[in-house]
Amino acid sequence: MALILEVLVEISRKPNFADVVVELAMFAAPLWIAVLAGLLLGWAWRPGWAAGLVRALNPDSAPPPQPSCSAGPDSSVATAPTKADGDRSEKLAVTEEDLEHLCRLVEVTDGGPVWHKMMDKSLPNMRYLAWRRDPETGPPQYRSSTVYEDATPEILRDFFWDDEFRIKNGWDDMLLQHTTLKECPTTGTMVVQWVRKFPFFCSNREYIIGRRIWESGRTYYCITKGVPCLDVPRRNKPRRVDLYYSSWCIRPAESKRDGQMTACEVLLFHHEDMGIPWEIAKLGVRQGMWGCVKKIEPGLRAYQAARRTNEPPSRFVFMAQINSKIDAELLRSFEISSDASAEIVEAEKQNLACSIPKILLVGGAVAMAYTLDHGLLTKAVIFGVVRRFAKIGKRL
Repeated sequence: MALILEVLVEISRKPNFADVVVELAMFAAPLWIAVLAGLLLGWAWRPGWAAGLVRALNPDSAPPPQPSCSAGPDSSVATAPTKADGDRSEKLAVTEEDLEHLCRLVEVTDGGPVWHKMMDKSLPNMRYLAWRRDPETGPPQYRSSTVYEDATPEILRDFFWDDEFRIKNGWDDMLLQHTTLKECPTTGTMVVQWVRKFPFFCSNREYIIGRRIWESGRTYYCITKGVPCLDVPRRNKPRRVDLYYSSWCIRPAESKRDGQMTACEVLLFHHEDMGIPWEIAKLGVRQGMWGCVKKIEPGLRAYQAARRTNEPPSRFVFMAQINSKIDAELLRSFEISSDASAEIVEAEKQNLACSIPKILLVGGAVAMAYTLDHGLLTKAVIFGVVRRFAKIGKRL
């Protein structure tokens, strides 16, 4: 960096303006070449792996036979399903295999890659820790532990399930629309459609999500994931996000104030296809994650206050309270370690100093990702990338 500054100072000492312009042009030429290389890299690389991933997940030419869900016209009240309808919804949406996978994630026995600690933040009534890992195939995966003071597992279970309150309160200000497609009154399984809004250059995104809750004592395993739904046709806008997984384990926790079990921990496991190069997505998530997480705690407190009133709970709360009980033997069998266990390690120190050509290469890929708009670009990525590049610019 000092060498670059010395070169610029030397150029500014040229005797006339024409010499300064010529020298600057020669100095900037490699940088512009780096920008063009970044643009070409973004153009050539991004569509290739994305197209392959989409074909692998949901090939349009020959879609595999899947049970279909029935579209419902209302966003909050679904038609009363029959027992057979509920069974089909359960098979389509969430099964015990999904429960087993979540349990292994919670116990860190799923045999996946190592979890690397990336964040440790706190507020007076909340502590947040986050980890990330990079599987051989697929997008980065995130694990977080959030401990809320003065909260019960039941209220947090309802809070995260209540799409109506998400929009009404605005703590999740990306949720634009929700529609209930299917309900099972026996298991509480739901299939819902979300439309989420995104700022800047990204169009809205559509999700078809299957979700269900299992209960073991006062511990709740809440699973939400993207599912196929042949009865809801794809549209150009909003674009559908196929690869989506976001599931929680909600359980009582010890309060940091007095050691009593008056707090609650939420273990979240999340990944989705953001539609941009994954290295750039990781950069943005790291910088934008805490800003998004901080909005949840005020929303929870508002939800607690609203539930203390006589206002009747929403349909989503009613469905959240229909849980499948977990047999103790089944739960223990899930917790048996697999052949290869994942690990959780402390954060690695990262060297933020990088060369200007490398920054411009990444910047070119970011610009191309914005231009192409080939998928889901979260607010965390958008604001995080901008913030990181701004900080790098200040250092330069």
